[in-house]
Amino acid sequence: LQAMSDNEQDWLALRPQEPSPSQCCGSGCKPCIYDVYEKELALWERAKAMRDKSLLMGKKEQSNNSELNPDTFAAFSVSSVEQLTEDTYQYKFELPGNSSLRLSLGQHIVLRGVVNGLEVQRAYTPISPGNAEGYFEVLIKCYEAGMMSQYIKTWKRGDLVFWRGPFGGFPYQPNKHGELLMLASGTGLAPMIPILQSITDDEEDETFVTLVGCFPTFEKIYLKPLLQDLARYWNIRIFYVLSQETSLEKLPWSYQENTYTGHLNEDLMKTVVNSCRRKPFVLICGSSAFNEDMSRYLKAAGIEENSWFVF
Repeated sequence: LQAMSDNEQDWLALRPQEPSPSQCCGSGCKPCIYDVYEKELALWERAKAMRDKSLLMGKKEQSNNSELNPDTFAAFSVSSVEQLTEDTYQYKFELPGNSSLRLSLGQHIVLRGVVNGLEVQRAYTPISPGNAEGYFEVLIKCYEAGMMSQYIKTWKRGDLVFWRGPFGGFPYQPNKHGELLMLASGTGLAPMIPILQSITDDEEDETFVTLVGCFPTFEKIYLKPLLQDLARYWNIRIFYVLSQETSLEKLPWSYQENTYTGHLNEDLMKTVVNSCRRKPFVLICGSSAFNEDMSRYLKAAGIEENSWFVF
């Protein structure tokens, strides 16, 4: 009997652990961490019924070869850390050889961190082109009390970090839409960058783009040099909406004519939509409150719900 219960203990120790809510990033990944758990649990139940532990040997929680995979976490090495604003950083990761993540546009990847023994997962969208070779880059805003932020702030060059993916994405096709209107709040800029770059890199793609970036202050606009470069293309316009600036006079003159103070509200949305050169298809990325507000303002501006996509 004793042997029997020891055996039970052994099996219990091998049983996969149900994820806690903090481990789900909430971005609708396929497979979600809960899907992976269901699959592992079914495998464990089968192995237990057959009393055959070797069935579990193939179960890999993570892999140390840097190959992105939706089912298992793979390790990638941090190659550089660049602070962009007081709370936002750009992290560069190495890809072995000259391999590429091969992401389609706007796809996100999921980061796993362990903080005080608790596992946390969050989704981030790389800002590097999907076909970038030998590296990928991620823009991350760190929050004072954020659990994942505490872990991210410890990263230094050479650290191994675990990612899985890719998931989601926007099925962009060149010239499918006359104009893309991109509404981005803070790091919501991330999924817009690869789409913008794919349009400017493709001479055949004549899609107009209007990007509206919402930030608290001028200092907190991310990636200014890159955005300035993109705005030089004939088909790209970039506006900024700065919620904590009261006057435009202190801004460099090159920003004054395409910057608004205050919030992107219903009136400003109508102005932006009416200024579009063609009927826009809208891409939205920000906090859930931002996404809800934008959807409401777009409806008020006469844009139908099937004409926008929320990251």
